Amino acid sequence: MASQYGTMIDKNAGTAYADILETVKRIPRGRVATYGQVAALAGYPRGARLVGTVLQRVPTGTRVPWHRVINASGALSFPRNSEHYRLQRSKLEREGVRFNRERIELERYQWRETELDNALWKPR
Repeated sequence: MASQYGTMIDKNAGTAYADILETVKRIPRGRVATYGQVAALAGYPRGARLVGTVLQRVPTGTRVPWHRVINASGALSFPRNSEHYRLQRSKLEREGVRFNRERIELERYQWRETELDNALWKPR
């Protein structure tokens, strides 16, 4: 598994990085998850910053939907006028996610993993 992500995963953190990336891959189109939510689902409660660190290291062109991870207040974490902000917002809007005053309504768009999701998508 670690070889799929190349040198970005060091041998000590490889399992955590792989767990987080696999969790992010399960977020469906048109849904978002918070950094803390991803951390908890990956088995690293209170690891929201770790999720951010992992996503910063995802190489361009990787099939990890990093843009679906947002902060706990429903906002994007990039500076508002930055290229990364515009890219993330554009990707989410193309998936049908709507913004209200620079925030995403978590009650409407937050991914809620179900038992069926686990049965179908969770790595074994």
